[in-house]
Amino acid sequence: MTSFIVPAHNEEAWVGRCVSAIHGELESLDEPHEVIVVDDASSDATASVAQQQGAQVIRVEHRQISATRNAGAWQAQGDILFFVDADTLVNAAAMQSALHSVRAGAVGGGCVPRFEGWLPWWCRPTLLVGERLCRWLRIFPSGACLFCTRSAFQAAGGFNENYYALEDAVFVHALKRQGRFVIIAETVVTSGRKFRAHSFLSIAGLFTRMVLRGSSGFRSRRGLDYWYKPEREKAK
Repeated sequence: MTSFIVPAHNEEAWVGRCVSAIHGELESLDEPHEVIVVDDASSDATASVAQQQGAQVIRVEHRQISATRNAGAWQAQGDILFFVDADTLVNAAAMQSALHSVRAGAVGGGCVPRFEGWLPWWCRPTLLVGERLCRWLRIFPSGACLFCTRSAFQAAGGFNENYYALEDAVFVHALKRQGRFVIIAETVVTSGRKFRAHSFLSIAGLFTRMVLRGSSGFRSRRGLDYWYKPEREKAK
């Protein structure tokens, strides 16, 4: 079985599409699977929407993405784990490629996202350069869709709960110590809302923070509004 873990906080507008896409695409591949939505302190209809689409829902009160991802993983029954953001839509081609990579010996991998909707003028060329650099340097590009074997997840110790952001990059670093990590050619679609809600200067500030302070700059929720106070948009 393949388990999909979807962390969600106030994602009623997106989580239904996310769960529906997982079910639809995996059924087309005839792959047994489960979908676990980890509802982290939502005050909207996230849980009921997810349940209506056939997901198992776990309620937590962490408001910390790493702890929320871990809660879903420890509940999961699958031998292969996918961590999919609630505003991300998977597709059969990406899932098939990911499963093939794992069954060929990879301990895990990630998908480069494509962003839906309009984006600020500075965003698309920046993303294009960033994607090419990630593929060339084999750096994990995004936490929107990440996969690994259960054994590798356990050996890596799960997501480090000392981090409030960049937990995916820290986890991938730990995964790479377990074996081969791949970035598949196929892409998934994720929301571009963060780029629409934040200016170039605010995002540049996060990058500067990462360069100057390293991972220690992400061990507190302070200053991480990009992740913890996001603008909510209705799904198209």
